[in-house]
Amino acid sequence: MKILVTYYSETGNTKKVAEAIYEVADFDKEIKPVQAIQDTSGYDIIFCGFPVHAHSVPHKVIEFIKLLPGTQKIAFFSTHGSLRGGQLPKQAFEHALSLAVKSAVLGHFSCRGQVNPKIIDALLKNPEHKAWGEEAQSALGHPDENDLADAKTFAVEMLAKARK
Repeated sequence: MKILVTYYSETGNTKKVAEAIYEVADFDKEIKPVQAIQDTSGYDIIFCGFPVHAHSVPHKVIEFIKLLPGTQKIAFFSTHGSLRGGQLPKQAFEHALSLAVKSAVLGHFSCRGQVNPKIIDALLKNPEHKAWGEEAQSALGHPDENDLADAKTFAVEMLAKARK
C-alpha cells in the first residue's frame, strides 16, 4: 500500500498531526507539504490536513483537493482553535467534502491547535469576536499528547478502511 500524508500548516499544529499520522503508517509512505505535491497518482490513500480558516479550508488545500483523481481514497484531518466537536471544524469538513465529491472520503479527524497570539489579540479587541478569541485562548498547548494519540488511532482506522 502506498500512502501520502500531506498538509498545509502555518503555525506547525497541522504538521504535528501529519507527523503523528505518518508515524503509524507502516507501508510505502511519504510526507510532504501540500504545496510540494506535483502528482497524486499511484497512492492508495492520501491523508490531507489543514488548519480551519474562517469555517473553511485554506485556498492552497482547496486547489490540491480539486486536482485529485476521481477514485482517490482520502482521509482529512484538521486543526482549529475552537472546541473539539464545535460548529467551525464541522463546517470546514463539510466544505472539504463538497470539494472532494469525485474522491472516496474515508473519514475526518480534527483536534485543537494553538492559535497565533496576534489573531487572538485582534479577536479580543473586537466585541463581535471577543467570545471566539476567549475560546481560541483555551487551545494553548494543543495539539497535545492526547490529540496526537487520537490522530494515530484515526490513521490506523483509515488504513484499515483503505485496505477493504
